[in-house]
Amino acid sequence: MTSVLRSDVAIAGGGLSGGLIALALQRRNPGISVTLIEGGEQIGGNHRWSWFASDISPQDHDLMKEFPHKSWRVRYEVRFPQYRRHLATSYNSLYSTEFAQTLENRLNQRSILTTRQVASLDRNSISLADGDRVEADVVIDCRGITNAPQLSGGWQVFLGQTWKTDVPHNVVEPVIMDVEVAQKDGYRFVYVLPLDEHRVFVEDTYYNDAPTLDIEALRGRIAQYVSEQGWSGEVEDEETGVLPVITGGDFAAFQAAHRIEGVAMAGARGGFVHPLTSYTLPKAVEIAHLVADEIAIGRGPVLAATLEKAAQDHWRATGFYRMLGKMLFGAARPEERYRVFEHFYRLPEDLVERFYACQSTYADKARILIGKPPVPVGRAIRTLATSRTEPLSKETAA
Repeated sequence: MTSVLRSDVAIAGGGLSGGLIALALQRRNPGISVTLIEGGEQIGGNHRWSWFASDISPQDHDLMKEFPHKSWRVRYEVRFPQYRRHLATSYNSLYSTEFAQTLENRLNQRSILTTRQVASLDRNSISLADGDRVEADVVIDCRGITNAPQLSGGWQVFLGQTWKTDVPHNVVEPVIMDVEVAQKDGYRFVYVLPLDEHRVFVEDTYYNDAPTLDIEALRGRIAQYVSEQGWSGEVEDEETGVLPVITGGDFAAFQAAHRIEGVAMAGARGGFVHPLTSYTLPKAVEIAHLVADEIAIGRGPVLAATLEKAAQDHWRATGFYRMLGKMLFGAARPEERYRVFEHFYRLPEDLVERFYACQSTYADKARILIGKPPVPVGRAIRTLATSRTEPLSKETAA
């Protein structure tokens, strides 16, 4: 027997963006009814989201304080073949289990529907695959996207493991990029987060031309890295990811392909992502507050247009990062792509902070581009002169 659930706001997709929107709405108006629909077994899936303190505003920090997350307030490190550097920016990381538990505690238990697949949606309802329906005044689509042939670029492919070491691992600060590893399949680095005295998160990451994820190969490389650090122990948890690195495309066509009249789009489906780093959290928390503010002042019926305009503004504001991504994939030889980041991390620390926050000034952009280029000049000129780049499609992903 099918049933109909009534809600003020219905959100399709219980990942980072959908969860943050639901919490921001509840904080702004505790009396509002929100239904958060997730196809997986747990809100947030199995992911780790990280951000620099300088990535988000004070208001956004206040929302993220709701979640028990790990913070390193002293510094982080990057390692390249030619040098190592410590930067003083604070760094934070949130695991999806803590994300899900917080939402389950803060939201009404009837607000969260898991293992429920969305069949279709329109401006006032979401139909589920089992025949049930959620009716709402506002519908927000926060589901991920599998293919985006309207956009072009490459891929950030990774496998991360949480290790419990037999003895203290002695890592005291995050290593955001360890590039002192063999360069395979494009730009490769290892990402290391010390979670406690015996637990450390190790992620093997690649900037690849194709969305191919060879899980067994990456497991072997992480095991080798762990052994080289002198650690031993066991793997507690594992996650994988294949994220787009956007270098160009027709954003109007992308929006048209995903547009549903009257339905607001957020998250990656809305286009709210850092095109080069693939970071989503800074924009996700910003959009969560925008949604809460719009609904609080009675602008829910026009929310779809508001978010579409915000996504267009974000696309225009991030053209510089797409150009850098195009240079990374088109001008740099795969085994030498690390030189682009090696060059970048020699620049002033405040410039690095603004880069990750998508707030680079004109002076920052000039500083990044001047000097001896980290890619062959001829290849760079040919890359910028052509508009041909590969469409973003996961159809070939393993």
